[in-house]
Amino acid sequence: MTVLTVLRRALLVLGLPAVLFAVWWFATADSTDFYVPPLSTILEAFGKVWTGERLMSDVVPSLLRLTAGYLLAVVVGVGLGLLVGMRRAVRDVLEPVLELFRAIPPPVLVPVIMLFAGIGDTMKVIVIVSGCVWPILLNTVEGVRAVDEVLSDTCRSYGITGTARLRHLVLRAASPQIVTGMRQSLSIGIILMVISEMFAASNGLGFTIVQFQRSFAIPEMWSGVLLLGILGFLLSLLFRLAENRVLAWYHGLRRAQRNP
Repeated sequence: MTVLTVLRRALLVLGLPAVLFAVWWFATADSTDFYVPPLSTILEAFGKVWTGERLMSDVVPSLLRLTAGYLLAVVVGVGLGLLVGMRRAVRDVLEPVLELFRAIPPPVLVPVIMLFAGIGDTMKVIVIVSGCVWPILLNTVEGVRAVDEVLSDTCRSYGITGTARLRHLVLRAASPQIVTGMRQSLSIGIILMVISEMFAASNGLGFTIVQFQRSFAIPEMWSGVLLLGILGFLLSLLFRLAENRVLAWYHGLRRAQRNP
């Protein structure tokens, strides 16, 4: 990879955010609105608020909850998706129930989850799982159902069954769809992380932002929103790097098909 290619990719990734920050800076430079302070004031508050102590007491717990809920959603979504996708009878039985629960917005379930899970970290993790699991589950089901019949017949002809077939054919063939669902779930998980921390919490990004809003510390509130955006961007970037490594074979195949 040449230096020019790296610079071009960096420009594509950072170009639009830089333009948006510049627009925000100049659009609010002379703002006297109490609720829309200048970006310079927000950045000043950002440097004061999100110090090492605040990062450890609020940001780290939020990221730990997000990680726990997201990973649990991946395990449940992929496991159940494989079962539903590979077994027609299971799909016929579970599909109406899955569609019912999928249609319920996860934030609506927060009060219900609080009744049996309390107000601790368990509740917050369950809320994240309740929203993240659906894109992963549905994409896994579709990926499994779309396995090439020729490859499936070839495995059968060579006696590749059971765990070997699941690992080398089904999972590999469905992995692009699974990763797509995981990417969608990541943004949902960040949203639900914040929402869950707005209910009976004592720390976390959602809790802190609400506390700033209730005490009319508006620049500090905006700094928390800005931090959420930065975290979302960084997590998306890390996910893309992991995706490129895990699906290197798939992206290589797509490039070969486009450039025969």
